[in-house]
Amino acid sequence: MNIRNWRTVCTMPEYGRRCCRSPWISCRNRPAKKGLVMRIVPGILLFSLGVVSTAALAEDADQHRTAAQIFGAVPAVFDISLSPDGTKLAFIAPGPGKMTDLFAVDLSQANQDPVRVTRASGDPEDLQWCNWVTNARLVCQVGGRQEHNGEIYWFSNIVAINSDGSNPLLLSKYRQKAFGSFSGGSVIDWLPDEEGSILMVRAGGGGGGYGWGVAKVDTISGKMKTEENPKGETLEYISDGLGHVRIKGMRIKEGRTELDSGRIRYFYRPDGSDEWEVLSTLDYANRTGFNPYAVDSIGNRVFGFTPINGRMALVAIKLDGSKSQEVIFAHDQVDVDSLLRIGRNNRVVGVSYALEKREGEYFDPELSSLATALESALGNKKSINFIDSSQDETKLLIWAGADTDPGQYFLFDKQTKQMNPLLGVRPLVENQNLAESRPVSYPAADGTMIPAYLTLPRGGLGKNIPAIVMPHGGPEARDEWGFDWLAQFYASQGFAVMQPNFRGSSGYGDAWYHKNGFQGWRTSIGDVTDAGRWLISEGIAKPSALSIVGWSYGGYAALQSAVLAPDLFKAVVAIAPVTDLSLLKSESRGYYNGAVVREFIGAGSHIKEGSPAQNAAAIKAPVLLFHGNYDQNVDVKQSRLMESKLKDNDKSVQYYEYPKLAHGLHDARVRAEILQKSLDFLPK
Repeated sequence: MNIRNWRTVCTMPEYGRRCCRSPWISCRNRPAKKGLVMRIVPGILLFSLGVVSTAALAEDADQHRTAAQIFGAVPAVFDISLSPDGTKLAFIAPGPGKMTDLFAVDLSQANQDPVRVTRASGDPEDLQWCNWVTNARLVCQVGGRQEHNGEIYWFSNIVAINSDGSNPLLLSKYRQKAFGSFSGGSVIDWLPDEEGSILMVRAGGGGGGYGWGVAKVDTISGKMKTEENPKGETLEYISDGLGHVRIKGMRIKEGRTELDSGRIRYFYRPDGSDEWEVLSTLDYANRTGFNPYAVDSIGNRVFGFTPINGRMALVAIKLDGSKSQEVIFAHDQVDVDSLLRIGRNNRVVGVSYALEKREGEYFDPELSSLATALESALGNKKSINFIDSSQDETKLLIWAGADTDPGQYFLFDKQTKQMNPLLGVRPLVENQNLAESRPVSYPAADGTMIPAYLTLPRGGLGKNIPAIVMPHGGPEARDEWGFDWLAQFYASQGFAVMQPNFRGSSGYGDAWYHKNGFQGWRTSIGDVTDAGRWLISEGIAKPSALSIVGWSYGGYAALQSAVLAPDLFKAVVAIAPVTDLSLLKSESRGYYNGAVVREFIGAGSHIKEGSPAQNAAAIKAPVLLFHGNYDQNVDVKQSRLMESKLKDNDKSVQYYEYPKLAHGLHDARVRAEILQKSLDFLPK
């Protein structure tokens, strides 16, 4: 749930239950199928501080770790990138405690160990991402949260450093205080033809003044040249991948106030011109208008998403002054919502959407054939992503995943047709005999069929067993097929897990999204409770051991389900939940997005009726709450209020609060504790 800093926070790495749309799997020790165009060769085994072989980690997990520690462990790789010449790899991994480490390894050297380039303390800064700007130098974002005048703020900086750890350089000369953050800017163009330079959005743009501008920055010397002077209401810029800024977006204020209206006006610059012309107006609060994502310099057009027949579609608009529009790809069942891009120019090569499983539609015939061949090589029900490439695109960094394997990175060489396994994403769970997650649908009370994913524990009949309904966060989100550490943990402990994409979820078009999961809470929560009833009617769930677990909006849904159907669920676990809609509105007052939040939540009887904290007396099931006190998405006051209201009504409640942790509670020790405490709490 992203409320306080609506447009800014939603772009931050919150590490929630699913950090990425794509599922991840592994094909280690699995032979390639006959007739394929590539061969899988032995992988590169990486040994270093905190980075050991997957086999060694799995063995250690089996001998020394509890299930909660195994599944609660944070991913072994947070971010990964390939050097321009394709010979070096850089990746971010968890270090001791809260620390994060940046490693680099030379792939051209046999048995080469990764070298730690630098480390972030985690108190408060973390390494967020790193990318090669030359074959010897990296540019990274460092960010975190800290308290300032009684409020929690996100902060970030962009830094450059050589792969041997030398010549560190701060590129964020200023930090812009805006929208609940102290941001040090971002990189919008890696300028692959200009050795060591980047195009960077920076506070002041290097030319002074307030707001965001654009500068070309030499990452070795720190010298810069202003490309776009700052303007206070500018939110974003889009380059064409060749160093030319072609699109900018400016927020539209609410009347004469400084509040955000929920709308952005986009401008484009015709090729060869210095003048800006109006492109579109995006009303992101009401899900209308054209949202530009990428400029195609060859076609002199911009790709973006806009609703067509009630569903998001990929559209291209000409930047030649005509603004002629072409529908590139639309789907008649679901939203088309993600671009597929590759290379250091971020070339657009396709689009993706999610049915039962995420699908890709490639515009590049070579990549389309390669994706098909790779999926075949790795076996059925596998998904692959092209993560990065060398500058000439002959070497590809690939990630593969599925529901029963947390995933691995590979290096594919187009010229030799060889694919080398590199790093596992979650090596601790690789040998845990994971359970399959299968798409199902069930009828809601009004007869509407609700899509969902059902994960049953391995080795049993899946009948009359403990079960969990686990609604997703958002509410503007959806669950997708793939590895889910929460679902897999509970399945490993003998629970059936049901993940409904209730009405109010995104991805299925405007009609399914309805009024959103707060204003339309009766429909959304009704669909969630009907998932529990279906588990019982199918004989899957033991009625006396049916529980509900949720994170963020999912936590809200768990609590409100206990209000709507107090006899259905026998236990409620809510992690970082919204609990009171009036508090949610009041918290936003004084923030730039207060008007957007006000409209999103709405007004009327649903404010009280749809707030579990205001209806705590109706809850019969015991409640277990978890929350971090640095949560910018859902203020910790929400859980504190829920605990207080439950105690006032003599209800059973346990509450655990974690200092200096944000919405995703991204700490292996804390996540393991949450899993173990919830396991001890849920009826068996």
